[in-house]
Formats: sequence, C-alpha cells, structure tokens
Amino acid sequence: MNLENLAQHIQSRPDLDFGTIFSRSIELFKKVWLQGFITLLLTFVVILPFYILFYVPMIAAGITDREALEQNELPPMMVIAMVILLPVLLLAITTMALALNAAFLKICKQKDMDEVANDDYFYFFKEGRLGKVFILSLYLLGLSLLGGLACGLGVFYLIVPMSLLPAFLAFSNDLSPLEMVKASFTLGNKNWLVIFGLVLVMSFVAQLGFVLCCIGVLFTVMLSKVPAYYMYKDGVGFNEVS
Repeated sequence: MNLENLAQHIQSRPDLDFGTIFSRSIELFKKVWLQGFITLLLTFVVILPFYILFYVPMIAAGITDREALEQNELPPMMVIAMVILLPVLLLAITTMALALNAAFLKICKQKDMDEVANDDYFYFFKEGRLGKVFILSLYLLGLSLLGGLACGLGVFYLIVPMSLLPAFLAFSNDLSPLEMVKASFTLGNKNWLVIFGLVLVMSFVAQLGFVLCCIGVLFTVMLSKVPAYYMYKDGVGFNEVS
C-alpha cells in the first residue's frame, strides 16, 4: 500500500479509544514485561560504547594536561572534539534505541496474536535494515530540534507523531523513512488528543516502579512503549495494510 492509499485508509478507520488502548496495554504488558526488561538492558549495553567514546577526549586531556582540568579549564581541542562527537552520540543512541523499540513492538504483536516465533531483539540490525533506522533517526532528531526551536512548545505537538514512528518502522517497513514520518503525522493529527493523553498517562504509570526502591522502574518503564502497538493496530491495522 502506497502512502496516499495508506493515508486514506487511516482517515477511514474509527478514531482511537483512550480507555480501550489503556486497558489492553496493561493486559499485554503482563505478557511482555520480561521482554521489555531485556530490551531496556540491551539498550543500555549497545549505547554504552558511544558514551565511553564521548568521554575519550576528556580522559585524554586528563592524562596529558591534568592541571587544566584541576582548574576547571577545558583545552580548546577537547571542546572541539566533544562538540563534534555530541551529534554522533545523539544519532547513535537514537538509532540503537529506535531499532530495539521497534523490535519490542514486533514482539508485542507476536504475544498479542499468539504467534509462535522467537523474540528477535536485533531484527532491525540485520539484512541492511539498520540503514533505514538510521535515516529515520535523522528525521526524529530533526523533528526534536524543530520542536525545541519553537521555545519547546513544538515538542508538545511533535511528541505525538514521534511516538508513532517506532510502530510504523516495525509494521510498515515497506515505506521509506520519509513516508513513515508522513504516515505518523496522518495518524497523529487525526487522534492527537487521545495519543497525547495515552503518552502522558502511560509514562506516569510506567514510573511507578520507583516505589519499589527505584529498581522496579527497570521492569515497568517499557510499559510506556506498549500503547504504540495498539495505536497502530487500531489506527492502521495489519490485515488491511498487508
């Protein structure tokens, strides 16, 4: 299905229902909480080398010019290196997190529909798929930058289509990255208030793990990602698109 037909299909679908998606997301999370925890751990593992890379200039400066660091003065070359590495770090983290998030949503679909399949957390790292994730991450960072430039107010609007991007990556992988962005805006604009409410409420509920000595949040944080699966399932559908 091309983008034009997909947009018309989205417009013809019933509006999303807050209560239905909320309750089903809670029930599905009971089945995928372990996969969510594993996804979170894998995210930490794959982005850790990029954090280490970012601090390499500071470590090198501490070895070669310890007096400058003790005086809280950063050498110019170190500042330049860190400024260059910062966009690379952000893009790498966004790409890795987006790929793992989309894989988690595919696992959610398998559990929801009782499909017999292995939990493939690295699905989007295989067979050249990571290139599409990389380009989609560029769009995601660009949207975040635009939202920030609008005094931060734009983020409140853009958070809705941006929250849908992992779902379109997971289930509409035949679309180009730009088409995924446009489709996310189509679905997001149609159901903006419902999706924004779900993102806000589910993010709050997911943080309740802090009650369990803060460690519990590691097991609940991925709850905030589950509604995107139902937003796509109810707002786009699977059988119709395929």
